Amino acid sequence: MLDRRLLEEGLDIMVSSRERTGDLWHAHYGAGAIAAYFWVRENRLTALAAGSVTAEAKAMLRQHGLNDGLTSQKGGVLPREEAEALITAALDRTIGELHWVGHQAIYGALSLKAIRELDGWGTEYDMDQMVALIDSFERTIPGRSWVNTTVKEIRSLKLSEADGFPDIERPEQLSRLILDELGAFCTIYQAEAHHDLIGHMLTYGHALNILFELDYPALFHKGIPPFLRMVKALRLSRDVDVEQEMPTLQSPVDRLPLIRAERSVALPHELEYWLTDRRSRDWHGGHLFKFPFSFYHHARNGNSVPESWENFRYIIA
Repeated sequence: MLDRRLLEEGLDIMVSSRERTGDLWHAHYGAGAIAAYFWVRENRLTALAAGSVTAEAKAMLRQHGLNDGLTSQKGGVLPREEAEALITAALDRTIGELHWVGHQAIYGALSLKAIRELDGWGTEYDMDQMVALIDSFERTIPGRSWVNTTVKEIRSLKLSEADGFPDIERPEQLSRLILDELGAFCTIYQAEAHHDLIGHMLTYGHALNILFELDYPALFHKGIPPFLRMVKALRLSRDVDVEQEMPTLQSPVDRLPLIRAERSVALPHELEYWLTDRRSRDWHGGHLFKFPFSFYHHARNGNSVPESWENFRYIIA
């Protein structure tokens, strides 16, 4: 059932994103394909559900993948250890700050996980492109869409003991925190500044956990403070009730009044979830696979509670 081409083509999309599209975001589709592969591998899905996940990921790749062959065919494949060393060095330069809600960590961790699974992938040119992708996040904004705060305020946001964050030394502790934070939202709104940002809390934290699991604990620990700053900013929107008081909003894409997110009746491990037309929504830019992959990781790690499962339904509808 597992198709390693999801990893290979996913990596191809990631390394070619900047060169082919001129931005950082086409890489989402590559990261989504990699997430689909590992989500099927690491979770007990029925054969029909697993087949549906894989089929949707392949359909996404047909629409957003490369049409002129694999970039990794241009030269010899680097040894796995050398490829990992280049990516982790790039992550070390950027992971200590909050940039675009952690996408440098997300891209880096998923590419490392895929390369480890393939026991090596990519030429020197490919790795130069991957490093350039990760380095592109240096000195960029924390994110563009926020409720009850602004980019300027987040840049100066400091952590303190009053925040009540636990000491986080291991992935299980980070997953527990993430599940608690997810379950604490009273209402989740359909907005890049809300449901999408909460979803990225899942994937950003998962990326840090992946780095720990791949034996890069120093990167895990270096990435915790900026991640907690994002969580602290998200807490400002935890109790929003637009019927009682209109929040402030900074976003180029969202508009007030915020609308409550739709609730997904089915969960992604159920076949019914995949019977809905996902292509018409462009697979949510690959997040259709990334959000479930990350949430189920945290649920296994952190002894999830009903509130976190319930709120997850509003992230994935």
